[in-house]
This record gives sequence, C-alpha cells and structure tokens, in this order.
Amino acid sequence: MTLLTGVPLLAGLLQAPLASSAQAAPSDAHAVDVTIDSMSPTTPGKGDTVTVSGTLTNDSRSTITGAHLGMLRGDALGSRSAIEAVTRRTGYLPGVDGPEVKGHKQKIDTLAPGARRPFSLSVPVKDLRLDDDGVYQIGVSVSGHSQASSYEQVLGIDRTFLPWQASDAGKKTQLTYLWPLISSTHLTAETDADAQQTPVFRNDDLAAELAPGGRLQQMVALSKNLPVTFVIDPDLLATVDAMTKSYRVNGPDGPMGKNQAVAKQWLHDLEEAAKSHEVVALPFGDPDLASLAHHGKGVPSALSHLGPATDLADKTVDTILGVTPRTDFAWPTDGAIDSSVVDVATSAGAHNVITRSDSLRENGRLSYTPTSARPIGGGNTAIVSDATLSRAFEGDMSKAGASAHAIQEFLAQTHMVNLQDPDRQRSIVVAPQRMPSAGQAHAMATALRDLEESGRWTQPLNLSAAAKAKPDPRASRQVPSTAAYPSSLRRQELPTSAFRQIQGTQAALDDFQVILAQPERVVTPFGNAMMREMSTEWRGDASGASAFRRSVRSYLDGLTKKVHLIQKSDATLSGRSATIPVTVQNNLVQGVKGMTLRLTSSQPNRLDVGKSQEITVDGGHSQSFKFDTTANANGRAWVTAQLYTADGKPYGDPMTFQVNVTEITATVMLVIAGGVLLLVLAGVRIYLQRKRRTGGPAEDGSGDGPDAPEDTDGDNGGADAPEQPSDPSPDTGSESSDPSGSGEKVDR
Repeated sequence: MTLLTGVPLLAGLLQAPLASSAQAAPSDAHAVDVTIDSMSPTTPGKGDTVTVSGTLTNDSRSTITGAHLGMLRGDALGSRSAIEAVTRRTGYLPGVDGPEVKGHKQKIDTLAPGARRPFSLSVPVKDLRLDDDGVYQIGVSVSGHSQASSYEQVLGIDRTFLPWQASDAGKKTQLTYLWPLISSTHLTAETDADAQQTPVFRNDDLAAELAPGGRLQQMVALSKNLPVTFVIDPDLLATVDAMTKSYRVNGPDGPMGKNQAVAKQWLHDLEEAAKSHEVVALPFGDPDLASLAHHGKGVPSALSHLGPATDLADKTVDTILGVTPRTDFAWPTDGAIDSSVVDVATSAGAHNVITRSDSLRENGRLSYTPTSARPIGGGNTAIVSDATLSRAFEGDMSKAGASAHAIQEFLAQTHMVNLQDPDRQRSIVVAPQRMPSAGQAHAMATALRDLEESGRWTQPLNLSAAAKAKPDPRASRQVPSTAAYPSSLRRQELPTSAFRQIQGTQAALDDFQVILAQPERVVTPFGNAMMREMSTEWRGDASGASAFRRSVRSYLDGLTKKVHLIQKSDATLSGRSATIPVTVQNNLVQGVKGMTLRLTSSQPNRLDVGKSQEITVDGGHSQSFKFDTTANANGRAWVTAQLYTADGKPYGDPMTFQVNVTEITATVMLVIAGGVLLLVLAGVRIYLQRKRRTGGPAEDGSGDGPDAPEDTDGDNGGADAPEQPSDPSPDTGSESSDPSGSGEKVDR
C-alpha cells in the first residue's frame, strides 16, 4: 500500500506522459490511498485473466474528480534484492512502475474526502505481454485531477508481484516448510493429592488457542493438505493431554477447568494430521539453547537437563500421537548461532542445527541461493533456512492487504530462487516464526497452497530429506564466532542467575525426593517445571520468567516444610534414666521413609541422649519416637533434635529444648535409710512391751495376733524410678485434611 506524498526531485524531472496522457506530479497533498487486497490467480498461466481487487481511500480534504483506475506492468525484476526494493518503495516512479496497460482503464466519477471505495480490475494475461519467465511488478494506480493541479496526474499507487512461468521448470526447487506447533507455558509444578494427580494450570488461556478459530486449531486445520513438516514442542502435547482430563486453574478460588472437549478435539485432529506428515520434536519445553550456551554452561548441572528433555520429547510424542518423531534437530531462537550455541545444541544428540541465512552468511560469494544443508564439522549439519522466506509472514496478517502482499512476495521470491540458476536444483528450507498467529497461519497456508497448485517451479520436501541433500561445495560452512551473535537477541536471554536458581531448585528436589515413599509423584511435575523454566518462550519477558521460577521454588519449599519436628516444652528428669519422646509431623499425603532422627546434648557428660533412630511416618500423621536417656549429674542441658536424610544431609530446621536433671544424692539416701531403721526399732520395742503385759511367750520373728505388723516389700516404693517428662506426644495423629500438589499441597 502506498501514498503519493512525495517523489524525489530527480524522479520529477524524469516524468513522462502515461499512455492515458496522465502525468506524475513530484508531490501532491491530496493523495489517494490504494490498497491491493487480493490477486487472482496468484500464479497465472496462459489464457488466465488477472484480477486485482482492493480499496481506494481519499485521504485528502478535497474531492477527487475525473479519476480513473489503471493497471501498470513494470519490467521483469532481476534479483531477489530487487523484489525487496519494490516492497520498500513509495510513490510513483515513471519508467520504473511502467505504463498503464492499454484498454483497461476503469473510470471513477468522484471520490469525496475520506471516502472509501472497493475496486476490482481485471486484465487478460495476453494483454500484460509477459514474454519471458520472470517476476513482474504489477501496479494499480489512480490518476485524476485535484485542486492542487489542473492536469491529470497519478494520485496514488500500490504494487504487487506477478510470478510468471509459462511451463514447468526443468529442475524445480525443493522446498521444505516447517510448521511449528508451540505455545507458551501453561502448567505449574502443582498437582492435587488425588490418585490422578490433577494438574494445576497457570491460567485457562490455552483453551482459546485450541477452540475453533483459535491459533493452534487453525494451525492444525490448515496443515492437513499442506506439504509441511511439523515441529512440535512436546510440552504442548503434554499440556493439552492433561487438559483432556480433570484439571484445575490456579487462582484465588482454584476453579476446575471446563475445556476438556476442545482439548480432545484438537489432539484428535493433530493425531490424524500427523499420520501424513513428518514430525520433528524439540526437547521438552523448547529450551533456549543460546541462553544455555552464553549463561548456563558455567552453572553446574544446567546442561544436564537437555538429555532428559530430549528423551522425554520422544516418549511424549510417541505416547500421545502414536508416531515416532525425529529428535535430532535443534532450533535455536531465530536461527541465530555461534560456535557455543552449536556445541550446546549438539550436546544432547541433535546433529542437525536449524539456523538462518542471516546468521550463517554467504558474504556475496554466490550469485544464487545455495542448498540449505551444510556440513559444519563433528558430524553435524547446519540446516540454513532462507531468512527472507522465513520472515515473509511476520507482522499483522489480519488485514487483507498485508496478507495479499506477503503471499505475492513469497511466491515471487521462491520463483526468483529458481530463476537464479535454473540448471542447478537446490533444496531450500523455510523456518517461520515459532508461534504464528491465526492470521499469519492463514497467509502461510494460502501461499503454500498456491505454490503447490502451480507446481511449476517448486516441489515439496520434508526436513529429513532436506538434511540429506547434497550440499553446495561453495556455500558457507563457517560457524560465526561468539562475538558475532546479535546483541539484540543476547539482551533477551536468560541470565546466569536464572540457571543458578534452577540449580538450587534441583538440589532441593534431590534432597526432598529421597525421603518420599512415592518420589515419582513429585519428581515428574517438578522436573517438567524446571525444563519449562529454560524455555525459549521467556525471551523478552524477564519478569514473567522470574515469577515462574519463584513460584516453582516456593511451592517446593512449602512441601518440604510439611515434614518437620513438633516443638517440645522443657523437660525435667528426676532420676538417673528416663525416656524422652520427640514427635515428627508429616503433613504430606504420602509417607516418608529412610530418615534418621538424632538427638544431640549440649552437655553429654551430664546427659546422654541415646542413639539415633530410623523413622517412617505415614502421610497425614504424626509419630513420637522415644529416646532412652541417662543422667550423670545434676543441672540443665540443651538438647537439639535434627532429622537427616539417608545420605546424611540435615533435613528441615532443628528443634531445641531444655532438660533439667535433678538426680537424688547419696546423703539424702542415708537420711532416708536411717529413718527407716528407727521405725523398725520402734516397732520391735512396742511388740516386746505388749508381750510382757499379756504374759505370752515371745517367739523370734513370729506373731499372728491382730496387732502383728504386716510384712513389707523391701522395695523403697520406686524411689529410684525417674520421673517421666510431662509432655509426651501421641503415637498417631489425624489424617491431613489438606490436599496436595505433586501429591502434596502447601497451605494457602
């Protein structure tokens, strides 16, 4: 779409009358906005009639009178850069835009200020005089009078491209088009405590993408009859699969999700489409390879996630779609690579790296576009996608004019690739933006469909075959240095601190899982969440990435704190030995095992707290463990209780309490013994006195009268038994009423 708002002075000096006698003015404030919305057919053949439709808008403040519409045919363009130059040009240039095609003017009576009017102009191909095969510039212009000029002049023009191939090319260009099925992160690390581990979604936005008319629904629906290669993030499949069952949406009320039907339909449609398309699976979560290369390599274990992410990708696609994907392709952001990115990309088994021609440049060494596949050493292959074709459908494609221009330029560029060296067959790869909008998907699909229906200069090829294509020996194979990586992309990368946070979460998960009876209920959702933390999705969204990492770690910390020691009150020991109970609370749904509970005395010479104990506590219960203690001296001692994992690492916070030892002394024991002896002697004296009064014989050690003293137990009534602590905890507790995520749940 162009406006006649100004033309360089040189162009004004070179103006010449059109075939209709209209003249071009160097500038005109009363321009008409001409927008081409469609061209049919997009790749015409002999005998066809070309119809160009669109809209006219009078952007001036005065009425346009005596105007007419005409079609202009410029000369055949000579290169791909010439096509790009046309798209950037505004205004009318006589001699460049070409003359009006004779006999096909369309009158426009008047065009009031601000008026908008549709147009449709048709011209037979034979009248366009398309002699040689090539890409021709086609323009639609409005010529007429305005208040600024008394003579007829061009008031507005728009241009498009007409690729012309009279018959099939001898050697057609092999074209590979990647069809990405990727979305943002929707799942959290949290799951409910039921047997199915009901997943918790960050939001329910994915439903809009899957519903009829949604972005992902359109991507699948449009692909069914297109020669494309699916490039899938398996995380999307896992998320949609989770959505087909019971799921909950994160939020204040945590509502249950209700979009199972659209999820099931989308998976069904994709499963059917995948039967006839090659499927390439990216590592699970679509990790940002450049961020890992530039900021993650220095963080221990950061790269260790790539291998599991690749293995999980293969398993996920095979399980959900029933097809075996290719997992040996890596796709860095925007196809930008350097030596470090390639090293990381190939570290997990991907021997094919999808890059782009504006990253691995030719630097003018070739006059044609070479085959995409390039060996780059180490048994690895760079798949160099064409930058111009890959970016053809970026921007807002929701407007008919923008979509029509992008489609015609794409067709023109593919034709020009073939015309560059028609005797040399080449294999070209197109890697569009990762998450095309619905409008972009429609434009891409229309262009591919038109290209396939024409079939005169291209033929489809899947990505596996493109990777095996014979490379051009003159094409560039030099991987750029790290310093050559685009600074604009580098600023969007995950920082080193992000990978340190992920490392910390992994370490906490490792310490937590060893105590669990069912570790898989926690390891799987948290492992997947950490893969999502490295996703390419977070480029340009540093705050969102940071918030997601914090939420994962916070939830994990909340789970680990559900296994803890219950605080004891101070205890008093009034003997040489006693038992001290310590209670472990497990608010998780699943049990814990393999842990050790150890007591440590601050005064071991005063209080020996006994041996450590291995503990097992069922989910939702508390249990007391009794320690046999021995007091060696009076006084106070601090006792610290600490849980340990099987590998000897402290688990959770320690619990400290005070024990007061009040052991009975030897002097006190002598006094008590003396008192007992006096009582015995007094009893004997009374007995003898009674015998004398009655005159009866006194037998040694005998007597069966009513006043005879009872036989007493020689025991001192338990004086040596220690006093037990006053605060033992019960052996069992009530079931936890708190459902959990990852098999557990943090209190909200």
